[in-house]
Amino acid sequence: MSLETDDRRVFQMRAPTPQNPADSRLQVEALTEENENQDVERVDDKRRYGPAKGALRRRPFAFAGGLILLFVTLTAAYLYWDYTTYFESTDDAFIAARQFTVSPKVPGYLTAVPVTDNQHVAAGGVIARIDERDYRIAFERARAQVASSEASIQNIDAQIGVQNAQISANQAELHQAQAALVFAQQQNARYEHLAQAGWGTVQNAQQYSSQLSQQEAAVQGAQANLTLAQRQIEALKAQRNSAVASLAQARAQSDQAQLDLSHTIVTADQPGRVVQISAAVGEFAQPGTNLTMFVPDDIWVWANFKESQLDHMRPGEPVTLHIDAYPERAIHGHVASVQPGSGTAFSLLPVENATGNYVKIVQRVPVKLVVDHLPTDVALGPGMSVVPTVRIDPAPSLLERLGAWL
Repeated sequence: MSLETDDRRVFQMRAPTPQNPADSRLQVEALTEENENQDVERVDDKRRYGPAKGALRRRPFAFAGGLILLFVTLTAAYLYWDYTTYFESTDDAFIAARQFTVSPKVPGYLTAVPVTDNQHVAAGGVIARIDERDYRIAFERARAQVASSEASIQNIDAQIGVQNAQISANQAELHQAQAALVFAQQQNARYEHLAQAGWGTVQNAQQYSSQLSQQEAAVQGAQANLTLAQRQIEALKAQRNSAVASLAQARAQSDQAQLDLSHTIVTADQPGRVVQISAAVGEFAQPGTNLTMFVPDDIWVWANFKESQLDHMRPGEPVTLHIDAYPERAIHGHVASVQPGSGTAFSLLPVENATGNYVKIVQRVPVKLVVDHLPTDVALGPGMSVVPTVRIDPAPSLLERLGAWL
């Protein structure tokens, strides 16, 4: 209706005031035919294209495909979001180990360095050898001193045995002298009584009196000899104690010499790799000289998680480690412990929030992650970057349950 009204207005505007009746009639007929032709074209267009339709009616299959794609996209996004809520990850993580320097304990010239840079060494493996000749001579001298001390003790033990026999002999002599003294006392008393009664001579009485005095002296001599022998045994025992002390000292010196001899072989106390070897054959190594760096096989990962990520993180939870050097490898481990404090709290200059203006910053807390089965075909060492992913919820996610169901 609006189009027809506009056409009439155009028709009215285009129709000028007729000056010649014939020309005006021809012009009106021409405009009328033109309008009729336009009306016929509009009717034909309506028949050809039909009434106006919406997008759904024009492209129903494309619209249905778009709805399906939107549903799939939203479903996948939700499944992904639900799956990520079961994990915590960070790229602020590095491999750590207690690496240390290997140094000799005794001085000497290096005679062998049987290892090379980055070589793996088992526990007890030889890293360097020091000239052992001086230390072996000292060890043999100490062993000889031990043997001499043991011989001294055996000699004193033999002397103590002889002295014990001498004490027994002195005791027997003392008993014999005491028995003779008793007989002399009896004889003296008998002859003294006879002399007083007139039945014996004074000479006999004096003789047996003299014998009594001699036997008393003999008893005193035997007693003195016994006491001397007993004192001698005590002196021998004191000498033996001194010899035992000397033996203990000699054995200690022998052990020290043997220990120094064993230190001429520098070995690894635990499995690991030797790094940055500076030792060379012919070099004179002093105690404490840096021969090489040693990186043990016992390594772990320090992951600096944000404090807001630790709510559900507990020791024992599984971890998947992706190392930047080996992106195609996935190494499994577990959470060992969470440091009781942020990293800045243990730094050389801890933060003092009580002074100055305060701006809250999310702190990072070191978490120790331990590898369950350390791979042997790749080289892992301190400082290498790691991206750990900790599973904080052991329950299966919706995506995992859907995958298990399918």
